[in-house]
Amino acid sequence: MKNICIIPARMGSSRFPGKPLHKILGKELIHHVYDNCKKSNLFNNIVIATPDKEIKKFCNSIKAEFVITSHEHVRASDRCHEAILNLEKSGDFYDIATMVQGDEPLVSHKIIDQITNALITNKNISCANGFGSLFKDELKNKNCVKVIKDVFDNAIYMSRQEIPFNAKPYINVGKQIAVIPFKTDFLKLYSGLKETPLEIAESIDMLRLIEHGYQIKMVKVKGFLHPVDTLEDVKIVEEYLIKSN
Repeated sequence: MKNICIIPARMGSSRFPGKPLHKILGKELIHHVYDNCKKSNLFNNIVIATPDKEIKKFCNSIKAEFVITSHEHVRASDRCHEAILNLEKSGDFYDIATMVQGDEPLVSHKIIDQITNALITNKNISCANGFGSLFKDELKNKNCVKVIKDVFDNAIYMSRQEIPFNAKPYINVGKQIAVIPFKTDFLKLYSGLKETPLEIAESIDMLRLIEHGYQIKMVKVKGFLHPVDTLEDVKIVEEYLIKSN
């Protein structure tokens, strides 16, 4: 089995322009993510998928492989799909493509491996997501994607709003950890599906699959995990890294 890790990244984030190259403790955000991915032994290749010349220049500076993609993508999953197609044109094929969002600096290689292994060890799973614990005010934070799952650990719905209603204690609700392995053929299926109303309303990739009736296996992961969506998040991540080191 041949696997690839793809890190989608773009400079034009509406909430935090230039985010991938913003430095956290003197090191670019995307460099933190890339180094965590590099520690995994599951991947035959790790690439950064980007439309931006600034990120291309950065990749060259650290000798990271990259794939140039279109500026037109709204969803990170579609960007990863284009990266796969570009690699296949050069004869480079993969069975599993694990997307690791470029704004998840606290996600360790152990967590990336844990979620990816859900597909490696179970042929019936075509897509998985990380399922983390909610901390402090994250249930009310619209930048945090909440997930409710069924008794079989499949995602029922994802939202930036507080779900489910009056969820105390927080049973079967957590937050999406943006480590998303796809069987490569299933990623192609994803990009071939029409965008869906809830996907557009919530701006969440995975709702396209849920609305079309496909299953997403949620893999429970432990630890404090906090993506960088705003400058305030930079402070939180820096404080955690200083304390943990």
